[in-house]
Amino acid sequence: MNATVAEDSTVLAIYTPYKKKLESSMNEVIGYSPVYLTKGSTAETLMGNFFCDALLAMGKKIDPEVQLSFGTKGGIRTEIKKGDVTVGHVFEVMPFENSLTILTLSGEQILNLANFIAKTGGQPIAGMRMEIKADKAQRIELAGQPLDLSKSYKLVTYDYLANGGDNLNALNNPLKRADFPEKVRESLMTYIKELTKNKQPINTQLDGRVKIID
Repeated sequence: MNATVAEDSTVLAIYTPYKKKLESSMNEVIGYSPVYLTKGSTAETLMGNFFCDALLAMGKKIDPEVQLSFGTKGGIRTEIKKGDVTVGHVFEVMPFENSLTILTLSGEQILNLANFIAKTGGQPIAGMRMEIKADKAQRIELAGQPLDLSKSYKLVTYDYLANGGDNLNALNNPLKRADFPEKVRESLMTYIKELTKNKQPINTQLDGRVKIID
């Protein structure tokens, strides 16, 4: 179909109200970002930090024992520009039907995940800090404490990654897995709305949670 096809007034009358309602919903302003949340190819990014900070906050609401969150650069589809943040912007960031998943992982599995992050030049995380040297993870800390290989940890992510998406096998065979119906984008919107309710902008910063050491 193209401009040479005449508009059908009957069809227009049916879908126009729905189109206007959808546009109104997508244009709803839910928050504000004082900085441009960029992705880039660096080990740590503003967009990645925002995404995983939101994921961790929402994961803790479901299970207060959740200690860290993880995503991938490829899973975050776009950036958020400085200024008002709308529902539509969040849909653009996460257009997929991915839902929250909480995994209980051994210390060894966390180490495997950290090495995946290192090998791929850094990925979005929250609740964990690490350094990368020669594509290997080192100085891994959770809640300010060194990674203990004898302990288990709870991580919040989403079903696509838990199922091995993005060539990720570090999350295979968790000690325990719990899937939840809430979509990732719903969690992002809730997080932003709560900031706005508390009269706070999206105050995301680069804090050195993932560093590449020469």
